[in-house]
Amino acid sequence: MRSLPLPLTGLFLSMSLLAATAQAEPLRYNQVSLHAQAEQSVNHDTMRVILFSEAQNKDPAKLAEQITRTLNDALTTARRQDKVEVSSGSRSSQPVYDEKHENIIGWRERGEIIIEGSDFAAISALTGELLGDLSLADMQFSLSAGSRSDTEDELMAKAIEAFKARANIVTRSLGGAGYKIVNLNLNTQFMQPMQYRGQQKMALAADMEMSSPSVEGGQSDVTVSADGTIEVQGL
Repeated sequence: MRSLPLPLTGLFLSMSLLAATAQAEPLRYNQVSLHAQAEQSVNHDTMRVILFSEAQNKDPAKLAEQITRTLNDALTTARRQDKVEVSSGSRSSQPVYDEKHENIIGWRERGEIIIEGSDFAAISALTGELLGDLSLADMQFSLSAGSRSDTEDELMAKAIEAFKARANIVTRSLGGAGYKIVNLNLNTQFMQPMQYRGQQKMALAADMEMSSPSVEGGQSDVTVSADGTIEVQGL
């Protein structure tokens, strides 16, 4: 029986490549993972109100005409206020069935208008005026994109400074002469804006219709976290 030679050349080549890779990536020591963050509560600067008209009628054409007239009148009134943005919202129509759910006995239609802006007093007063013909569907307060971006930029610098301060503490505590940042990741967190629902919404609508009170928009917590690794040198 004749023995076949093994392809040692390929084996030696693979071992050489592994050795070269190991030499090109030296082991790193004295690495420490750190976390730091900066946060700030920011007042909501945008208010958004959704008002709706809803009615029921056996004649879908008359129903549509009624809803359209109510919404158009509300839009005309709202557009007189130049401190707010006004737009049409969603609109839907659905059949109404009898008790056995077999025959259509009428139609129910609903249409919305949306009021939005940064002048809470103007939106509150306009909402109170329109609640005579419309109903309150939803009210939301939020932080505008510009304010959120500006806040994140400020907090990003603060988070980095906090990370560097902790890096200095670790370096001194370990007796190192200095450090270098191996990697650093910055992440932002933003609390969702508050919303009025259920009984709160009904109570607020009643108050607005009677007196148009001032409205507090609340706050959001913006947080920027810095997570990374440093390598302490001079140990």
